[in-house]
Amino acid sequence: MDFPKMQKLKARADVMKALGHPTRLFMVEELAQGELCVAELTELVGADMSTVSRHLSVLRAAGVLEDERRGNCIYYRLLCPCVLDFFACAQNVIDSAQARRSA
Repeated sequence: MDFPKMQKLKARADVMKALGHPTRLFMVEELAQGELCVAELTELVGADMSTVSRHLSVLRAAGVLEDERRGNCIYYRLLCPCVLDFFACAQNVIDSAQARRSA
């Protein structure tokens, strides 16, 4: 496999790894409704601020989120809303697999 193609595949895998945690999936779904500050996300997730910040850092590094400091707060927003299309696709896979098992 050629090097540029391998780089592209690795970048895709990095995005998928970033999304590969239930808490991060939850945060992405919440941010699809609009931007939120770390304190709001911490309350929604029900975890301590350092844990939420680590999850946000992973998503930001993968290019899924962007942040903006306003005063004492850091606000996060979904940079690529198309990631929600992937969630719908994943749900189709799950539903299809469940239907096959039930048949």
